[in-house]
Amino acid sequence: MDYQQPRKVRPVANSVEEERAWRKQSLAAAFRLFADFGFNEGVAGHITARDPELTDHFWVNPFGMSFSLIKQSDLILVDSAGKVVEGDKPVNIAAFAIHSQIHEARPDAVAAAHSHSLYGKTLSALDQRLEPITQDACAFYQDHGVFEEFNGLVFDPDEGKRIAHALGDGKAVILRNHGLLTVGNTVDEAAWWFISMERSCQAQLAAYAAGKPLQIRHEVAEATRSEIGTPGAGWNCFQPLYDRIVAKYPDIFD
Repeated sequence: MDYQQPRKVRPVANSVEEERAWRKQSLAAAFRLFADFGFNEGVAGHITARDPELTDHFWVNPFGMSFSLIKQSDLILVDSAGKVVEGDKPVNIAAFAIHSQIHEARPDAVAAAHSHSLYGKTLSALDQRLEPITQDACAFYQDHGVFEEFNGLVFDPDEGKRIAHALGDGKAVILRNHGLLTVGNTVDEAAWWFISMERSCQAQLAAYAAGKPLQIRHEVAEATRSEIGTPGAGWNCFQPLYDRIVAKYPDIFD
């Protein structure tokens, strides 16, 4: 299978090398999408993909490189001690402190995404969770945590452990006064949850600014989550965006 073509079904790799290539291509596409959505904030923000062979290593964006410029060849591989073992660019210390602990605590999480997106960080400054006031927000109903205390920049892996604990077994966590973090069984899923959660935060903030939002009933929110909040649904929802970004930026696989 050509992994650079639009993927109408989730690809199944025939080797570790193919799986690695697929994850890195999805990762590069996710960075370009995050740039298009305006999720850049200086040097902040990172998306990681666990290596399929060296499972305590992960692929990540280099420190200080704009999401809008990242190609597959720019991605760096970082080991469990924070050392760059493939690539010639440095790693963001915060990326290692957070993502190393997320991947260690969640063996099921192939990927994790975090950035300082506008509406996510705005909601994170309020005493709120994401509420079931829209169909899309139901994907996160009773499936996201809150890391309650902002302690400054995350340079210490112990702080990453506390974030991982707040995430628990959910798909996302709101980092108080900081932003959002999502995880997934694929890069596609983790990236989609971040995009969808950011837009759901925007909808919630707009709804409260206009009046008092109506809550979707518990049983309906649960049933909706079971339809649109699954790993397969997350992967599927990412594919139209993947196809668009690959068509727009064919150089991302260089």
